[in-house]
Amino acid sequence: MDDFRFGFDQSNDFGNSDDTAKNEPEEKTDGETVDSSVQAGDAAGNTADSLIHGQDTDAGTPGTAASEEEPSNEVVLGTAPDGDAQAGYQNPAQGSETPGGQAAGPSDTDARKQMYYSENIKKTRQRKIGVGHLVLVSVLSSLLGAAIMFAAVVFLVPVIGADAARMLGLPLKTTEVSGVNSSSIIKKIEIAETTSPVEAIAEKVGPSIVGIQITYPVRSNFSFFFDINRDGVGYGSGTIISEDGYILTNNHVIEAAMAGQMSNKLADGAKIEVILPDNKDKAYRAQVIGRDEKTDIAVLKIDATGLSAAELGNSDEVKVGELAVAIGNPGGMDYMGSVTAGVISGINRTIKLDNGREFRLIQTDAAINPGNSGGALVNSKGQVIGINTIKIAATEVEGIGFAIPINEAWEIAESLINYRYVKNRPYLGVVIDNTFTKEDAERYKVPAGLLVYDVQPLTGAYKAGIRIGDIIVKFDGKEVTTFSELEELKNRHKPGDEVEIEVYRDGETLKLKVVLGEEKNLD
Repeated sequence: MDDFRFGFDQSNDFGNSDDTAKNEPEEKTDGETVDSSVQAGDAAGNTADSLIHGQDTDAGTPGTAASEEEPSNEVVLGTAPDGDAQAGYQNPAQGSETPGGQAAGPSDTDARKQMYYSENIKKTRQRKIGVGHLVLVSVLSSLLGAAIMFAAVVFLVPVIGADAARMLGLPLKTTEVSGVNSSSIIKKIEIAETTSPVEAIAEKVGPSIVGIQITYPVRSNFSFFFDINRDGVGYGSGTIISEDGYILTNNHVIEAAMAGQMSNKLADGAKIEVILPDNKDKAYRAQVIGRDEKTDIAVLKIDATGLSAAELGNSDEVKVGELAVAIGNPGGMDYMGSVTAGVISGINRTIKLDNGREFRLIQTDAAINPGNSGGALVNSKGQVIGINTIKIAATEVEGIGFAIPINEAWEIAESLINYRYVKNRPYLGVVIDNTFTKEDAERYKVPAGLLVYDVQPLTGAYKAGIRIGDIIVKFDGKEVTTFSELEELKNRHKPGDEVEIEVYRDGETLKLKVVLGEEKNLD
């Protein structure tokens, strides 16, 4: 029975040793450790065989050993120096159980003890990625990206610089070098060092945009017994067009200070002052050289020299979509020199004002606000292509700005500077009532046409017999129903031409011969 339990215990120990060995991971990466363990196991096996079979002649026979000493029930477990598990086993050379329950074996006590082999198993440690590694990778990636960008800016941009400048509208530096043949010129184009084309434009044109302040007397009635006079103040902008003090602006900027509709003289107590951008503390008294209500152009003159005159462009070459920069003084002198940028939204836009006059203007989405009038609309080259004049605003749309084409504005300005009025412009001499409409004509059962509100003395209309209350129905044989139609037909002629005008008066139609005069200011 004891022998049976001995075998059972051995079996359990062997199973436990196997489980322990299976649960420990084997080292498969280090070949030398595995080979040494196998060699140690083989050496242990050889030692056990030598102890069992290699007995000297004095030990006696196996049967004698069995009769002198009983077999031991102990199972000796060895412990490895490193604490690793040791698996025990019974060598099959010890013999098999006899029917009597005793096994035959060697007579030596040491030889009857169980022998074991040990196997060292080294666990594999998995390396973890720490925060330091991630930071190092991030820093190296950033440095690599910065190096690539630096190389692109230093080496790539100079190669494609000229083309990029043309697409973006950047200002270019041009150097001309004469060769052997004077007719051949080599041009070197470089991108100017600037962060923005608008910045370069503002730097070039800004010194040419001035502030205009007008002061005019206003009479206000506060009681039945006395009147109090107070000054009205208005603001606007102007563009310097010559170094000796000529300034281009809008007529509507200064007209409140004028003595009359067709006069170049200031009203009593009124004054016009100009403020230069580089000296805002000093105001220059301005003289009105000439003004034109029909084109909304006026020219002023201040006593100053060495001014920065703006470079004028060609408005006939303006294209939709190109860069447009508006410079002026919106809201008065507090915002003097304000710069807004956009594009050319349209050309040859026809705008009709309340007085019936029509303007052909450049449309832009660059912000043009009250106070910007008279300032400059500039292209990507820093050239003035228009004089800011009108802003249209409504609740359902954003503000739309308009500018007078510089070609037309300069033509009028030259005539005003040379003659103080627009030379060779035909003049009829009537004032039209724009409130009279076709509906009014139908209601009063009169022909549709232009109702004469006033007739200027000593003009062609006055001499031909046109009167207040007449309805002009035809001019030069063509029907007219709007003021713009009358202006268009009249401007086809020159001063001194005789035209036939058909008017309706008191139920009858009259045909009158009128000699057109030349439009001039009264003074």
